[in-house]
Amino acid sequence: MSLADSDHELVVEELGREPSPAEVALFENLWSEHCAYRSSRPLLSAFESEGDQVVIGPGDDAAVVALPDCESYITLGIESHNHPSYVDPFDGAATGVGGIVRDTLSMGAYPIALADSLYFGDFEREHSQYLFEGVVEGISHYGNCIGVPTVTGSVAFHDGYEGNPLVNVACIGLIDDPDRLVTAEAQQPGNKLVLFGSATGRDGLGGASFASEDLGEDAEVEDRPAVQVGDPYSEKLLIEASEQLIDGDLVESARDLGAAGLGGASSELVAKGGLGANIRLEDVHQREPNMNALEILLSESQERMCYEVRPENVEEVEAIAERYDLGASVIGEVTDGNYVCTFEGETVVDVDAEFLGEGAPMNDLATEPQPAVEQEIPDVALSEAIETVLSSPNTASKRWVYRQYDHEVQLRTAVRPGDDSALLAVREAGVGLAFSSGADPNWTDVAPYEGSRAVALENATNLAAKGARPLAAVDCLNGGNPEKPDVYGGFSDAVSGLADMCATLDIPVVGGNVSLYNDSPSGPIPPTPTLAVVGTKDSYDAPTLSLEGEGELLVIGDLALAGETDPLLGGSEFLSAFDGSDQFPELPSEPGALIDAVATVADLAGTLATHDVSHGGLAVTLAEMVTDDAGATITLDGDARSLLQEQPGRIVVETTEPEAVTEALDGIAPVTEIGTADSSGTLTISAESDAVELTAEKIAEYRNVIPETLE
Repeated sequence: MSLADSDHELVVEELGREPSPAEVALFENLWSEHCAYRSSRPLLSAFESEGDQVVIGPGDDAAVVALPDCESYITLGIESHNHPSYVDPFDGAATGVGGIVRDTLSMGAYPIALADSLYFGDFEREHSQYLFEGVVEGISHYGNCIGVPTVTGSVAFHDGYEGNPLVNVACIGLIDDPDRLVTAEAQQPGNKLVLFGSATGRDGLGGASFASEDLGEDAEVEDRPAVQVGDPYSEKLLIEASEQLIDGDLVESARDLGAAGLGGASSELVAKGGLGANIRLEDVHQREPNMNALEILLSESQERMCYEVRPENVEEVEAIAERYDLGASVIGEVTDGNYVCTFEGETVVDVDAEFLGEGAPMNDLATEPQPAVEQEIPDVALSEAIETVLSSPNTASKRWVYRQYDHEVQLRTAVRPGDDSALLAVREAGVGLAFSSGADPNWTDVAPYEGSRAVALENATNLAAKGARPLAAVDCLNGGNPEKPDVYGGFSDAVSGLADMCATLDIPVVGGNVSLYNDSPSGPIPPTPTLAVVGTKDSYDAPTLSLEGEGELLVIGDLALAGETDPLLGGSEFLSAFDGSDQFPELPSEPGALIDAVATVADLAGTLATHDVSHGGLAVTLAEMVTDDAGATITLDGDARSLLQEQPGRIVVETTEPEAVTEALDGIAPVTEIGTADSSGTLTISAESDAVELTAEKIAEYRNVIPETLE
């Protein structure tokens, strides 16, 4: 580990001396892109993060948001574990789950739901399948063992992720009493610092630095020591022990040990309180012999928390640790001086905590505009186009993934994975909580700004389709090497697009994560702004996406079907499959009013089924709604390409009261009648001079491509 020359000069100027080896390592990690957001922080001011519902916004381990009309809070957090998941897909993904759950614990919350958004290279490649299977196994193993349900998420395959997959994990926690809220801000000099949880080993050393560099060809071998190894059974004990600590009012402040390990957590904890600390590194409980100061300071061993505890409560904290077979070391105390670490009587770190955490200079990077997109539409028969898109891994059923997750543990999941969004029953507050997470690299690759606006609108539409209105969001902003102007230009446009649409929809972005340097010998990833959004409704009931076979079929918000625009196929799975290009489609002009109206429609008495239209277009949406007992006959006027475009902000509604739907959308967005549902179990589509007929059995065959390929 070494500091860049310019950073070294700043440190020497601040300290008035040469830094010690441990200080160099600590600055190198905490001033890395992963921790300090040196290239992205100048862009993040674009996000609006305030609102009456926001209790704690960006800057803590997780955000805290008040649920409407009750005394309960939820926490929201998201993180990436991209590089570790390339080097070791099982442990890399598993420890991503463990980390975001501990972020939840550090706020005094109990974790109630997870979402995973996963991005891999071309599905046909053996290495992509290896990473895909390992990541899903790691997430399912860890989440299932700790008893936190994975209820929603997304999976995408794109050439840009071949050498650098993305693993983004979000978590919701519940605080059913505001007095249980804890923050990461140290409170009082003289309080003790307690390292709580598993013993410290040598795994994960330099993980923050590792996450701030491009992956090399030998990363799977050379960078293996930087990947943490998780133990979900210890995490489950930590979750329950945390509940007892919070119940007993034994914790003054808390920080999860993640990037940069103990050095990162303890220094950030005291810096946020404008304080310092004296830490004795030899007092840290260790699982490996002869660890030196730097290893103890920067180890990213999992299942560990740093707690600030009043002196009179230390014995009770230690007793709870013993009860759960966890370690608890009193490693130092909060002071009003510098952040000081000693090891066997020698001072190895003596710096100002605020300078350590906030002193890194921001990068002023160049951008290049994205090249213009030309129109090149392949001439493909409608039947071939629909069959090809239906059998794409991107639009195929993800049942193989979510069936490996225990999504019903804790008995809250009212709408299960596989629908537009999950719906959780928060009975403590009498609130239905909808949850959606994801991005589409096809969209953001062809049009970073418009594609990112579409990502925000699509996630909000997922909530509205189940009758929920957006409450808050967190984002995970993934990009390539920001030192390349074209890469940073695309990333910057993606941030702006996501921020603009969230502001338009009045969704505060209350926290998030940034992951840059996602480059490899195969090139940079597409800009990938994962958004995880929660919304609320007054009940736990919602229309499913499967047809009932008894109503009229309407499409809300489709500008091309209504004749207001031409169908544009930019970013579509169709163009990806047939190597075409086009502009990205226009979005509705009043997206906020549209989302509110869709949520109203979802809860109308005559609404039988609802399904968001996005990935794969209207053709895929209709096919997904067909069952063995319910089908539909569809007749479209105008251009058949309307079936394949992926304009978000659209929803298919099966209803027995079409006039009520039209009335709810009056003047906000177009409503187009496209056909009727029936009991045939067959989807028949007539468009222009072409027609397609697909049975439920045939649709299932096309959409089963993932397990068939893997098996």
